[in-house]
Amino acid sequence: MITLQLFSTAGCHLCDIAIERVNTLPNAAQINLQIVEIGDDDLLVEQYGIRIPVLKFPDNSELNWPFEQHDILQKTAVATEEL
Repeated sequence: MITLQLFSTAGCHLCDIAIERVNTLPNAAQINLQIVEIGDDDLLVEQYGIRIPVLKFPDNSELNWPFEQHDILQKTAVATEEL
């Protein structure tokens, strides 16, 4: 199981698309997606406010929007190999 964090905020339509892309991956059953609401934390707003949605991987690397399913698959394959 791989845990990914998706930095998001309420009303972000791009974030909704990013969630759908993760949830419809062929390996979605192996992914624990944690949605991180940045609006409740000034530091997170400063760090991610103009970049969301952002996917963070177990190795602390990030994918900034726009990203496609093949980008996520490539990163999750690497993360799986490292486990």
